[in-house]
Amino acid sequence: MINTTASIFNISKSRYLGFLRSEIGRLLMASTCFSCMLVVLRIIHTGKPMFLWLIWNLFLAYVPYLLSSWLTLRYATPERQPVRRQFLVLSLVWLLFIPNSFYILTDLFHLIDCRTPRVPAWFDLSLIFSFAWNGLLLGVLSVRQMEKLARPMVGTWWGGFFVYLVMALNALGVYAGRYLRLNSWDILTNPFELTLDMTRLIIHPLRSEQAWGMIACYTILLSFIYQMLKKLSHALT
Repeated sequence: MINTTASIFNISKSRYLGFLRSEIGRLLMASTCFSCMLVVLRIIHTGKPMFLWLIWNLFLAYVPYLLSSWLTLRYATPERQPVRRQFLVLSLVWLLFIPNSFYILTDLFHLIDCRTPRVPAWFDLSLIFSFAWNGLLLGVLSVRQMEKLARPMVGTWWGGFFVYLVMALNALGVYAGRYLRLNSWDILTNPFELTLDMTRLIIHPLRSEQAWGMIACYTILLSFIYQMLKKLSHALT
């Protein structure tokens, strides 16, 4: 595991930043800079460090995207098929972080919480939505990259099922992050509480009907978003 992790961080600069060679990669980076600029302008105008956590949340959304992009570059040619054990380990790491990409959608709640007369509502809406949009795109692109890598290994049918399973886990992760205040790294730093919370959800579903309602709703919503954006890319070409 140590050697695998080291290999990721020791890759060449050109390969590590390979996602910037694509047009979508450059657009994502430009859109990210725009979002961060809005936060800086708001801080300068109000004198309060509000919405800085959005930058951190977006950084966490980049983690799974960079990992899936690295895997895509590493196994870009058919003759370089993923090593199953290595791919499984890295996929589990990716799975821990991918909910962060979609979690930013729930930051739209803060549009009401953080209102101030000094900042127009349209500005805060643009600011939060830009972060949510970037996170959503990073998540969709990352899931698509992993789907392409997984299909040759598990087959077409299981590859399609993979997407819906990931979206269900994303919805569960969004709920755990927003309402249980759990993070991706809690599986290492606080596994007991994480296991206990998940066990309660499973054992007592009727006591957690709102939680399961949100998880089901977000699973369907994220699946629709993913499938429509994937089809939209073909329709626009």
